[in-house]
Amino acid sequence: MTGANPAGVRFVAIGDSFTEGVGDELPDGTVRGWADLVAEGWAASRGHSIEYANLAIRGKLVWPIVEEQLEPALALKPTHLSFNGGGNDMLRPRTPIARIADAFTKVLQRCDDEGVRLILLSGANPTAQLPLGRVIGRRGDELSRAVLERIEGRDDVIRALNWPDRELTDPSFWSEDRLHMGPRGHHRVAARVLDALGEKVPTDWWSLPANSPATRVGRQAYFREHLGPWIKRRLTGTSSGDGREPKFGGAWVTVEPAPAPDDGS
Repeated sequence: MTGANPAGVRFVAIGDSFTEGVGDELPDGTVRGWADLVAEGWAASRGHSIEYANLAIRGKLVWPIVEEQLEPALALKPTHLSFNGGGNDMLRPRTPIARIADAFTKVLQRCDDEGVRLILLSGANPTAQLPLGRVIGRRGDELSRAVLERIEGRDDVIRALNWPDRELTDPSFWSEDRLHMGPRGHHRVAARVLDALGEKVPTDWWSLPANSPATRVGRQAYFREHLGPWIKRRLTGTSSGDGREPKFGGAWVTVEPAPAPDDGS
């Protein structure tokens, strides 16, 4: 359903695979992810519908996110815009951290111009289970500091910072590819966003039951099914998002409130 409600919440999300929802696959093969969950939780917390759009596409570097998604998102006249990016850039050692952080400054400036409330996220830290994890971790720490410097003194920016969350580094929050969070991780991120918004959070979203370790792929299968294809894309200059369209882009989807889960209160 399309058509924004000018009196209510209009939430648009831009970004890469983290925001698209990769790793939180539904039985029909589509992805859900934290942004979809936030829209559902927001509507449930308010007790009425909100408008939601998601322009994120997997594999995108941070500046293509800004150049391709920001203006179409703002053209929808949202009340809130969430932004995260830089995870794919961070894996490229020659990309300057300052250049990545500059994209966050650009998004904040445009949100200021349009009177849109910015929801700023950092991705979770996957490095405990990755090759060259220490190198990637240092770059992630640098990027986190650089972005926080860009928003210093801006208490109006809604912050949902996942990189410092040590619990999220546990493998049980991640999918088999070890780069994208699984359903457990996406729910925890959604809980953090809703909490930052001052909305009601289903208590179990903070830490859903973990899958059995037996369901995780072994080392050889991981390299064959996940790391190998990722390296091939880097060498060939291709992206997992090539040719993809956003799942909820160009027009609003109306998210109706579902019965609130039991939060134990």
